[in-house]
Amino acid sequence: MEDGILANLFSGLEALGLKNLSKMDVYEEKEKVANVASESDIKPTVEETDFIYDKSYTCPVCDKDFKSKMVKAGRFKLQKVDTDLRPIYQFVDPLKYDAIACPKCGYAALSRYFKYVTSAQSKAIKNDISANFKPTNEVGDVYTYDDAIMRHKLVLVNTIVKNAKNSERAYTCLKIAWLLRGKAEELPKDTQDYQKQIDEMAKEELEFLKNAYEGFEEAFSTENFPMCGMDENTISLMLADLARRIGKYDECGRWVSKVLVARDANERIKEKARDIKELLQEAKKEEE
Repeated sequence: MEDGILANLFSGLEALGLKNLSKMDVYEEKEKVANVASESDIKPTVEETDFIYDKSYTCPVCDKDFKSKMVKAGRFKLQKVDTDLRPIYQFVDPLKYDAIACPKCGYAALSRYFKYVTSAQSKAIKNDISANFKPTNEVGDVYTYDDAIMRHKLVLVNTIVKNAKNSERAYTCLKIAWLLRGKAEELPKDTQDYQKQIDEMAKEELEFLKNAYEGFEEAFSTENFPMCGMDENTISLMLADLARRIGKYDECGRWVSKVLVARDANERIKEKARDIKELLQEAKKEEE
């Protein structure tokens, strides 16, 4: 990738003292370490803070205790799901709270991976991240999209440093893309330079979607299922839409066909594949 794009992927981490890591490639090989296994027009009558609480953690890298904001289970309602499987909920976006970051040493991971760090990975994180990390204190009662994007970018840096599986790196890239989309959707239209900001967020989202596709495509043939909590057909469906979104139309068609002919794919997921196929045909017509 070009340096400008790389810098864009990790923009903002300079504030955490990690400017020297801003030119990382998402899938670069580090020294080998062990892997581990709303209605939009209706103003809500509740606040995001009603769904948030502080959860206690112990960092597996530095052993310090800290708290991170978390969404209360079962308190939010799913409204719809984007074609690339991004969930959209009423009143709160739980995606903002999935990155757990130690404010003392800089170790960060998605919630499903946070506890699982080998001694070799811990050493790599201490050497490459903690040595330069600036300890932080959380401010505010909720995480803004900017807060969440920053925290997830810190997670992405950690996945590279600890040489995480491609699926973990890809899943983190996908989550960042979804957060950028959510931020764009909630940006007030009277914001100064509104269209410029929307265009910049769309461009950055596309780069993260490309990285997500690259990682999941590689992981599909090298890792075991379930992957990131998803079975083979779900990953295939997601790859189909990611390929469509990044302009890889032939590959989109290939992944769609894989889902449609899968004997163990249920009718619901096949219907979603047909929807992506229609979107693919529309995109091809627009290019003609």
